[in-house]
Amino acid sequence: MRSAGAILACVLVLALVNFSIAGKERQLENGRIVYLELAPVDPRSLMQGDYMALGFRIANDALPAMPRTNTSGSRRVFGPSNLEAADGRIVAALDERSIASYRRLDDGTPTGANEVLLRYRVREGTLKFATNAFFFQEGTGRRYEKARYGEFRVAPDGEVLLTGLRGTDLEPLK
Repeated sequence: MRSAGAILACVLVLALVNFSIAGKERQLENGRIVYLELAPVDPRSLMQGDYMALGFRIANDALPAMPRTNTSGSRRVFGPSNLEAADGRIVAALDERSIASYRRLDDGTPTGANEVLLRYRVREGTLKFATNAFFFQEGTGRRYEKARYGEFRVAPDGEVLLTGLRGTDLEPLK
């Protein structure tokens, strides 16, 4: 009886993992391409190998509008106190090259033709989109020194996947 339960649990876990993978594959195929301007940091880690720590200009632009907790513990205070650990979405405007810029926090209002939702996560006082690092093969770091934009695939619900880094003119890095 226990082994049947364990097998059923394994099958259920594998089904959920495969469902998640299939969803990410669909997003990679059908997601809208959007570029976020980077604010790269030191690309080395002794423990993790070569990588570029990523920050995004749009995150810095959105910070003043983010919900904060004041010292008395009340929520949704907009002031100089710490950012709340939260998940949410921002509305970004897209220019003719699909480069995103901060417009407003998502309040449920429908997005316009040149707007897109971007899901964010606030952790440890930092606003993050998809990932905060881009890993690359050891010894290829010079290729990524020219990175100025992150290329993302964005799903209609705002979920973002980093698919690569691009140069100043959105050219692929070679």
